[in-house]
Amino acid sequence: MGRSLCARLEQAGALVIRATRDPRQGAQAGVARWDVATGALEVFGPMPQVVIHLAGESLASGRWSRRRKERIWKSRVDATRALCEWSARCEQRPRLFLHASGVGFYGNRPDGLCDEGEPQGGGFLAELAGAWEVATEPLRNAGVRTISIRLGMVLSRDGGALSSMLPAFRWGLGGRVGTGRQGVSWITCRDACRAIQFLMDPGAPIVDGAVNVVSPQPVSQREFAQALGRALHRPAILPAPACVLRLVLGEMANELLLSGQCAVPTKLEGLGFRFLDGELSGALTSVIAGDAN
Repeated sequence: MGRSLCARLEQAGALVIRATRDPRQGAQAGVARWDVATGALEVFGPMPQVVIHLAGESLASGRWSRRRKERIWKSRVDATRALCEWSARCEQRPRLFLHASGVGFYGNRPDGLCDEGEPQGGGFLAELAGAWEVATEPLRNAGVRTISIRLGMVLSRDGGALSSMLPAFRWGLGGRVGTGRQGVSWITCRDACRAIQFLMDPGAPIVDGAVNVVSPQPVSQREFAQALGRALHRPAILPAPACVLRLVLGEMANELLLSGQCAVPTKLEGLGFRFLDGELSGALTSVIAGDAN
């Protein structure tokens, strides 16, 4: 998503500075060195007016051991807090700070829709997202407008959850997960990038705090599996039993696969944002064809 967003911003004429964590690389035109531990950004030239922070260790790349959960927490909460504390001390502060969060903030919600007015839920992902958003307080207290982008499943064939599903579904081995009734909040990579561009536009209506960056049409996991099967012209009838997933993945299965929520983009739509990919079947067809990545 970061690569796609950078490309779109550059096509729109923005000067994009990419942050690197490589200690061997110093600041240069178009590249800033980021010290994750201290939060310091070494920038060649003036500080950027807008900072977009999307970094964080993958949630799905391994079973959630205690050590792995600590790494996930540090890569999101601690890194964001350090960056915000350092930025708040700078003489030149950004006018806007946007950072990734997630609809996991709402916890497992088997019934009803979740907009930005819903309270925080329970579980590791909810605690993580809540602490991630609180970590921006140093910048907010310094008068910088901050937006927490609560993302759902970002659909792209080049990475993320969908790309990991595609091989099994292409072989006709896909299907519902558990009961299939858990909610799936999704958005194409194209619309997620467009939404971020919309939120950072100086001419757009002013908004801050949490914003759900998801499609206006969440679905159940069963409906998602069926739609993906249709988009690939393959059956999607092989279920993944909850007991097997819990045995193999433990807590990660409960939080990432067997729980869900139907988040809706109340703030975005209220601001006048219009989605290109609002309906799942068409969105999946576009993503698989490479048109909405």
